[in-house]
Amino acid sequence: MGDHQQPMRAIAASVMLAVESGDSLSQCLPPALQRLELNERPALQALCYGTCRWFHRLDGELAGRLKKPLKRSDRIVHHLMLVALFQLRFSQQASYAILNETVEACRALGKPHLTGLVNGVLRAAEREGAPEPANAASRYSHPDWMVEKLRHNWPESWKEILDANNAQAPMTLRVNALRFSRETYLTLLQEAGIEAAPTRFAPQGIQLNRPVQVDQLPWFADGAVSVQDEAAQLCTGLLDLAPGQRVLDACAAPGGKTCAILESQAGLAEVVAIDESAARLPRVQENLDRLDLNASLVQADAADTGQWWDGQLFDRILLDVPCSASGVIRRNPDIKLLRRETDIVPLAGIQLGLLKAMWAILRPGGRLVYATCSVFPQENHRIIERFLKHQDGAMLNEPEVQWGRDMGAGRQLLPDPGSHDGFFYAVLEKPEL
Repeated sequence: MGDHQQPMRAIAASVMLAVESGDSLSQCLPPALQRLELNERPALQALCYGTCRWFHRLDGELAGRLKKPLKRSDRIVHHLMLVALFQLRFSQQASYAILNETVEACRALGKPHLTGLVNGVLRAAEREGAPEPANAASRYSHPDWMVEKLRHNWPESWKEILDANNAQAPMTLRVNALRFSRETYLTLLQEAGIEAAPTRFAPQGIQLNRPVQVDQLPWFADGAVSVQDEAAQLCTGLLDLAPGQRVLDACAAPGGKTCAILESQAGLAEVVAIDESAARLPRVQENLDRLDLNASLVQADAADTGQWWDGQLFDRILLDVPCSASGVIRRNPDIKLLRRETDIVPLAGIQLGLLKAMWAILRPGGRLVYATCSVFPQENHRIIERFLKHQDGAMLNEPEVQWGRDMGAGRQLLPDPGSHDGFFYAVLEKPEL
């Protein structure tokens, strides 16, 4: 049932305030969506995602338009104006409607004393148009530290990465190989009037020309396809799966890669999927159920093998480590507000610790695929270099693939506006005894 005490813009402002306070959109948006009628929910989602995507540009403009910052207790009105600025700059909506409804929303938030300020600021913004960005954060709509880090790490490509992060990601599917060939499913999409093309690198991937609701996809509920970025799909080829193997997916939630592993090799002996988060494991089970697949789910910190491991070595391990998620900002624009530069060093420590722990439970002759959705070398090839320096006998396998950049210790995909996310993979092999 809709909550019509509060207009949509007021709800969007409260979501933005929660994100600024450290909540992710995936935490604070679902309860906000519940307050609206079904038909209004996509609009709220678009407002929140768009305001996060362009936050640093909009915030830079608003700072220039305010004589002094609002009091902390009125901070929600700052976010209300950001939402309105997002619409003025990036939507097709009539500006008079944006202005009137934002002033109403300000009243609805219990801030009638600020309606004059809101009206004045937005009228000036409409009249004068967008200003020249005052700094790099505004120009590229990323936090300063991230612009600098990308410029330093990728001197040839940093602007392209920033632009790709600001574009909306395409909707990509992974066809369940146990059910359909990619060609057959492309035909089904065509018959349903959905335009699509095969992905360049992932053998079961299909990219849609424009996003659709999953219930419009043929046989979705029956497990024909899953939504998964092309870069994330590449893990199955690198694992070199074969019948009879025991496979571990460490840090598995929400389960896309677990399912991809099971779909790509029907004869596996067992797939164990671990995640630390009790809240996220049910998502893995839902995905398995829809696809009619089976895996052993374990809630545990993968690094603490004493807590969960049964003593049987694994033939294959996929280690998709917790990371900055700097390669998937276009899908999760709130990362720009949530991530701090000080997060990277502790994350690198966790990544190296996980890699050492997983190596200990890999069978001699086995293969471990290390993966991140990051574009920062500190989390990627530098982790692999650090590991190889201290791990006797660990061998780097250089896969013969057509994608990514060879970093000397692994391959880096940078986000591509027309296709895949930013991703890193390294393949390690343990020598036979």
